[in-house]
Amino acid sequence: MQYNTQMEAAKKGILTEQMHIVAEKEHMPVELLAERVAAGSIAIPANINHAALSPEGIGEGLRTKINVNLGVSGDCADYEQEFDKVKLSIALQAEAIMDLSNFGKTNAFRERLIEYAPAMIGTVPIYDAIGYFEKELASITAEDFLEVVESHAKQGVDFMTIHAGITKNTIAKFKESGRLTNIVSRGAPCSLRGSN
Repeated sequence: MQYNTQMEAAKKGILTEQMHIVAEKEHMPVELLAERVAAGSIAIPANINHAALSPEGIGEGLRTKINVNLGVSGDCADYEQEFDKVKLSIALQAEAIMDLSNFGKTNAFRERLIEYAPAMIGTVPIYDAIGYFEKELASITAEDFLEVVESHAKQGVDFMTIHAGITKNTIAKFKESGRLTNIVSRGAPCSLRGSN
């Protein structure tokens, strides 16, 4: 292959199949789309290992995309219930699904999700690292984290959220501040997110 990313292809003047699909969906000339991909004002998250993907573009001059957050957690460990949410998300034409799974067999759930969903799939590797290594968060090393990132990419994940702003120093400050609750970014508990 002559490129690793859509941006790299666009910079080399290669109009990929994904660019053609996105240009048609967006009613935009493919050359203009490629120009914006090359400039970084449009992204096309499209992992070559996500065979079910129907590519989408995000950025300048494109339609707003719908993202659905879901995932298996200690609060909601029902795999089938979460997969019902996946099916509903696809039925309602969501263009992206953010798998926030952080409990149990996350690889098996994500594998099934990637195999089934034409939507772009995103993950938060640090959420998965705890279960992946069966370690406490504080003992996960940079090498461990990068192993999870690589694992997700090989699995077919199209995009990832990397929490890069929290250091050991900021964690110590959070602990000293007297917070009443833990730091969260996942949203409401299972019962409030709804399943039907």
